[in-house]
Amino acid sequence: MKLLTIAHDGAPAPGILLRDRVLLLEAASEGRISGPLRGILGDAERMSALRELEAAALRDDAFAARCCVPFRTEELLSPIPRPGKVLCLGLNYRDHAAESGHRVPDEPVVFSKASSSVIGPGAAIRLPGVSDQVDYEVELAFVVGRAAKGVAVAQAMMHVAGYTVLNDVTARDYQRLKGGGQWTLAKSFDTFCPIGPWIVTADEVSDPHRLHLECVVSGQTMQSSSTEQMIFSIPEIIEYLSAALTLEPGDVVGTGTPPGVGFARTPPRFLAAGDVVECTVEKVGTLVNPVE
Repeated sequence: MKLLTIAHDGAPAPGILLRDRVLLLEAASEGRISGPLRGILGDAERMSALRELEAAALRDDAFAARCCVPFRTEELLSPIPRPGKVLCLGLNYRDHAAESGHRVPDEPVVFSKASSSVIGPGAAIRLPGVSDQVDYEVELAFVVGRAAKGVAVAQAMMHVAGYTVLNDVTARDYQRLKGGGQWTLAKSFDTFCPIGPWIVTADEVSDPHRLHLECVVSGQTMQSSSTEQMIFSIPEIIEYLSAALTLEPGDVVGTGTPPGVGFARTPPRFLAAGDVVECTVEKVGTLVNPVE
């Protein structure tokens, strides 16, 4: 399934993408399934019910007509509009660690992005007046389904609800120069966490560690790699994180970015007003955001 959130009747509404239509969960379930996706992902019964609703809409045109609206990209929001946590890995691709001037880490390098920085597809990345070194970073992100605390590698994938695309926008001058290096602040400016366009459920991605990903800025391919190059796998990330804190349904975890980021290029290529950033992960989707 492709789970998404759209703006409908002036409010966020969760749904399932059915080709050129969106099956609205609340309407399809006659009110039994409502509220944001983060409250649905951790409920096994409701997730099973979603699959039944999807199947019903595909076989019953009358049911679909009652419960679907046309799919319009301009109505897409972040699939999880306000995650409880957004956690990311730094330096999780060997070549990116090298281009950043860092050694390959022995343990995951973890930072957070403020949930207030989250925007959806089509929303503008706004350049702040206090930074002129705003960078792009395409990432495969996974979304937590079942809560995870103290989870071992062997059981870790049971806690993944699905996958989405995350652009880890970063103010490099804040990250590298201000206050001795402010990773979280540099990555948490308003609009610095585009997520979308939807969540592809885990059963549709046989191996998340063999996916092509790329970032295109205003028509120029800046990053092109594969998740095969990740240093720490998703199960290893879950084990490491859940040893310290509880991962909750709807939490979003970025798995790192490949080489080709703007600050490491010669000359550097930072985002400018008028740019359009397209982040694509194979089998997941393309996340597009203008810059202003």
